[in-house]
Amino acid sequence: MSDHAASAELSTDDLVKGVIEWISIESPSIEADAVNEMVDHITQEFEAVGLECERTPGEDGWGDLIRGRAPGSSRANKGILVVSHIDTVHPIGTKENGNPIRIEGDNLYGPGTYDMKAGAYIAYSAYKKLLEMGGQPKLPVTFMYIPEEERGSPYSRKFIAEEARKAKYVLVTEPARDGGKVVVERKGSARFKMIAEGRPAHSGSKHEHGRSAIKEIAKQICEIESWTDYERGVTFNTGLITGGTGVNVIPQHCTIEVDHRFIRLADGQEMEARLLGLEANDPDVKLTITGGISRPPMERTEGIIDLFEKARAYSLEHGLDLQYTGRTGGGSDGNLTAAEGVPTLDGLGADGFGAHQLDEHIYISSLEPRARTWMKLLERLD
Repeated sequence: MSDHAASAELSTDDLVKGVIEWISIESPSIEADAVNEMVDHITQEFEAVGLECERTPGEDGWGDLIRGRAPGSSRANKGILVVSHIDTVHPIGTKENGNPIRIEGDNLYGPGTYDMKAGAYIAYSAYKKLLEMGGQPKLPVTFMYIPEEERGSPYSRKFIAEEARKAKYVLVTEPARDGGKVVVERKGSARFKMIAEGRPAHSGSKHEHGRSAIKEIAKQICEIESWTDYERGVTFNTGLITGGTGVNVIPQHCTIEVDHRFIRLADGQEMEARLLGLEANDPDVKLTITGGISRPPMERTEGIIDLFEKARAYSLEHGLDLQYTGRTGGGSDGNLTAAEGVPTLDGLGADGFGAHQLDEHIYISSLEPRARTWMKLLERLD
């Protein structure tokens, strides 16, 4: 495949059209039927280019997971795993009212454009174009599209790990960061829920009989958040709190949810044990703590940097100088594949702005150069 041919065949207009088709099918994580409508569409796309589709029914209310395998991808040698998610954080109707699908200059707006349907489409489109131009990947290729990544991939993670162990490389279509940079390392994350149960009483006439669940939780919050250590890369955030029944009632119940981020797995495990081991300050208050590590860190390894250098060399051939960003605190399914010891390159999707926001958009000018890089990755990695 010559660069001249690639330049002649790749069309920004076609890429924009395809991305709009994908974002027009709204697919919030919690709406399984909507996600499955997206899966139906992708199944048609995959079958049109000869990918062998494997659709796994969702569990626990999630949508289905779909894998598309290039012919011969079941052979013994390890190949390329392309990981994308097709769910979004935006409720149905956002494409009309919250963030209408539209083009303004170089910006294509719409829910899920940047995070991450544009990236998911670019990867598929690059494979399609590669075949149309007579090219073939050297390695087996599997596309894996996840239905609930925005909720931590609780159902899909076992399948992600299974596919990662079959792969030589993992390419993740999460959006580019910081002006088009890819991602080579991410923090790990953990989630916890703490429930305190005290003793209700009238706050005026029988205050001494009560045991405040809110008071207990307040002390626990101060303790937990004091463990944040920026130099170590360890942070805690109490993001949700509920409790109490009335201003004149000693609160019997209080619940918090805590987010924890960490750079090194050992730190995450240490803090997990510390948090799960907390005890109530008031012996008359019952404390229940659940949760734990949800995503291990994606730690930068020699294998990941070697993979990045290959991608950069390919991109330089058509004038795109790929760089990688500093460690990001957000997690992705790349955390899970990297934890399996597989070189993983993340952030290979479109450049843009506004993930999870109502001004979310991609830069149209980023589509064609990224797609050309994808074509070379799929064709040349060996």
